[in-house]
Amino acid sequence: MARIDGRQNDELRTYKITRNYIMHAEGSVLVESGNTKVICTASIEDKVPPFLKGTGEGWITCEYGMLPRSTHVRKQREVTKGRIDGRTAEIQRIIGRALRSVVNLKVLGEKTIWIDCDVIQADGGTRTAAITGAFIALVDAINKLNETSNFPIYPINSYIAAVSVGIVENEVMIDLCFEEDSKAIVDMNVVMTDKGEFVEIQGTGENNPFSLQELNKLIEYAHKGIEKIISIQKDCLGDDGKRIGTGGENNEIKQDNNSQQ
Repeated sequence: MARIDGRQNDELRTYKITRNYIMHAEGSVLVESGNTKVICTASIEDKVPPFLKGTGEGWITCEYGMLPRSTHVRKQREVTKGRIDGRTAEIQRIIGRALRSVVNLKVLGEKTIWIDCDVIQADGGTRTAAITGAFIALVDAINKLNETSNFPIYPINSYIAAVSVGIVENEVMIDLCFEEDSKAIVDMNVVMTDKGEFVEIQGTGENNPFSLQELNKLIEYAHKGIEKIISIQKDCLGDDGKRIGTGGENNEIKQDNNSQQ
């Protein structure tokens, strides 16, 4: 089948990352994946949640939201409803987990980095674009923090990015727009590092089960797509990303695995 925008099945939408988009934040970007646009900011706070007080370990957490007219039909603000919905809570946890997976939180010290991801225009893939953009905002915030903290070990261990893949009309595709996503019989989001390591794989057969062969092709498309997105991240950061991954894996300061938000 021909895709809506004429792309090949394994071809990403046009990707653009604009740094320093918000003047007040320690790190901020506008990330654009096709018609999907997300503003991501990183803010540093000199305290940690109660469960981390006295541990010397930092924290990274996320809040995510969609502007009312980021979607085809106006979406009611969650503050008006008085609660966040399940989808929002799930996405916030995914973004937080993804970023924590590549940061040595003990090196960070007792500081919290708040990631805010606000969707200003939605056309599919908002959570994956948010992860990709939030990583750049996080790097800028940590580099700014490094100016005063002078980390002996750089806390970011690797690049990380995400992309959607799916099966639409029996064909595997990458980076689905909204119309494709709404017709997908399999919907999947993949988060990976520049080392080829998986951080998260979320896959659902919306109407029917899918085969191991189809799963392998979905992962293959996602892997190749994320490699391209990380290349864009590296070009975007330039010399500001040169210390990423220099901390090594065998330092005397270790990061404990932590599954809390």
